[in-house]
This record gives sequence, structure tokens and C-alpha cells, in this order.
Amino acid sequence: MALSVDKLIGAVLAGEHGPLPAELIATSVFWIHHGTRLAGGDTTYLNQYVLVRVGDTFGGCAFEAGELTPTICRDHSGTPLDVLLRDAPGPLRIAALDAYLAHTRPHRAAAEEGDAEPVSLPSGTPEIRARARDAAIAGLLDIEEGAKVGLIGVVDPLVAAIRERGGEPLPCDFNLRTTRWGDPVTDDMHEVLDRADAVVATGMTLSNGSFDTILERCRHRGIPLIVYAQSGSAVARAFLGSGVTALSAEPFPFSQFSAEETVLYRYRSVDGA
Repeated sequence: MALSVDKLIGAVLAGEHGPLPAELIATSVFWIHHGTRLAGGDTTYLNQYVLVRVGDTFGGCAFEAGELTPTICRDHSGTPLDVLLRDAPGPLRIAALDAYLAHTRPHRAAAEEGDAEPVSLPSGTPEIRARARDAAIAGLLDIEEGAKVGLIGVVDPLVAAIRERGGEPLPCDFNLRTTRWGDPVTDDMHEVLDRADAVVATGMTLSNGSFDTILERCRHRGIPLIVYAQSGSAVARAFLGSGVTALSAEPFPFSQFSAEETVLYRYRSVDGA
């Protein structure tokens, strides 16, 4: 049972989750930067990702602007995975960990074994695909009417999806100040974690180091934690049943990088812990 990200990395390095990472190579490291403005909105989302390929699997992690440069592709492609897990910058460590865990058990294999529910996102425009993705995430919420839902990592379609399920969003983000409807967005996650009846957090929290704090606070308060992860989707999966209640895992290629049908995977912890 994973209790923190660092302990999970230590367990992987010790071979407790599969082959020793020293036996695997990061064939390719990618640096991706893109912007998105959805129709009807006035916010341009700027996202940066680092991706690690191990065999037939990709691991990914978002990072803040300026945190990594494209030179990581030259410096780290072809590196043994254990080196990345020990010595790489934080977001690259998470991407390498994600690649390792997805390589040892791909999400598609978990679906074939009945542990994950595949959800197809339809082909179409970014708006159509974002609404479908965020409806799938909100579908993991089991809340009463009027429940306060902490949203750590804000995207407007997910704010709308939470409202459609009867929840009251408590949005928190380091880079936004309001939603498209004028809801104030705080940058103080502790305020949100103290007030929320349930929490929905993005996988970006794995990159910025806040995931362990969110996990421990939700455990302590006994409230559901739902993670929606492009970043570190297989990493977040390791915490199901030990703080994470449910997970929407979206492996690369992420929905915004394709107009064709793609699949995300929904997990629920067996005991609802």
C-alpha cells in the first residue's frame, strides 16, 4: 500500500512492483508545450508536459512554465529508468515513475481484468471532447445535493460538470483567479481541504509536490479524494484504497492532442477508502 510518492519510488527502486528499473531504458523523453482556449471562454490554458517512453508505454507529467527546458530530451533520452527515478528533476521523476508503473501494468490490461472501466471519448472538437472527459470525471463523484467539492486544478467544463451533479465547486488553482462564470478561484488549497465534503484533484499535484498533503488531509478527514490524471495516471492508481477513492486515468495521447476517439480509464477503490 503506497503512503507517499517518495515511498512509492523507493519501493519501485527495490523491485517491489516489478522488474528493477535499472533493467529498463527511457527510450525517448519528450518536451511538449501547448495552449488551448475553448469556445465561449476567455481563458487560455497553457500547459507543458514531459513524457517518457518505456517500450510500448508512455508516462507523462505536467510542469510549470520554465521549470524544464527542451534540453531534457537530449540529456535524458536513453537513460536507465533507475537513474531518472533517483536523480531527475521532479516532473521528470514522476513521468519516469508513471512510465514504469504503466509498463508493468498498462491501463488497458487493468480494464481487461475488470479493475478499470474504459470510457471512450468521442471524436470531435476540443469542446466536445473536454465535456465528455469532464462528465466522466464528475461521474466518479458520489455526493449529496449541495455538497462542497474542492476542485484543485481548475478547468471550466469540470466546474460545470460538478454543478450538474448538484455539487458546489470550491475551485483552487495557482494560475487562475476566476472561472468563466466569475467564481473566485483561491490559491490556498488548505482552505479548500478544510471546507470540502469531497475533493477532486488533478494529477498536476504530483508534479508540484502537493499530492502527499492532499492525500494525507483527505485520509485524516475521511472524505473522498477523486484524482483526474493525465499527469501520473499510473502513479495515482497506486494510491487507490490508501487515500484515493476514485481515479480517472487518461494515458497519452491525451484528449487535447487528438480529434479522434480515445479512451480514459475509471477506477474505484474496492472499499471506498
